[in-house]
Amino acid sequence: MSNVSVVFEHCDFIIVVKPIAVTMHHADGNASILLLLKDMGYENLYLVHRLDTDTSGLLILARHQKAASILSSMFSERHIGKYYLALSDKRPLKKQGHICGDMKNIRNGNYVLTREQSNPAYTQFFSQSINGDNSLPLRLFIIKPFTGKSHQLRVALRSIGAPILGDPRYSQSDSDRMYLHAWALRFEYQGQFYEFSQLPIEGEFFQTDAFQQHVLLNAMPWTMNWPSPRAGFVAYG
Repeated sequence: MSNVSVVFEHCDFIIVVKPIAVTMHHADGNASILLLLKDMGYENLYLVHRLDTDTSGLLILARHQKAASILSSMFSERHIGKYYLALSDKRPLKKQGHICGDMKNIRNGNYVLTREQSNPAYTQFFSQSINGDNSLPLRLFIIKPFTGKSHQLRVALRSIGAPILGDPRYSQSDSDRMYLHAWALRFEYQGQFYEFSQLPIEGEFFQTDAFQQHVLLNAMPWTMNWPSPRAGFVAYG
């Protein structure tokens, strides 16, 4: 397992890169992000959003209760722009656009996306085929979630026929990791703008020249030509 790296420190929060196989809270067989950071000298941190255990990438942790309250509200009110990278070895039903629907828990913590819109998960994405340095045909997804529901991106991509490569729940394609990475964050905090991006370092297909070159073409995902969101959905960035 890779070490946790701290990429930015503020008096109110820190931003770290979470490796895969690291949980948010203590769980048997897996280290928690809070415990690992405590061992590094960062104590009394507060979680303000979550990443799945098998997802790597940028994570914000508050350094005190007041900051935790502010940052949690910013996430719930969609004032923090979040961007993800994913790979699939399947062709999607559509190459770009939005995915919107209610999330239904069916069994054992698995979800499906329904056509209902009472409390929908809403995601926008672009995708493109990449010619990897191997025989496996892959498709790169750049994803912008407007909501933050459990397994949202994993279920969204499965719903369009392109489950994330290596997803232990929603894909039949085994791999060395689940190819989902929290790539970039953009937000304003107390009058100061912050923009962060961090490429994944775990996973053989994330290290190919083809992947790196495609991602570098969109190094600032908030400048991409994202469509106007549906009514009722506003996101920063």
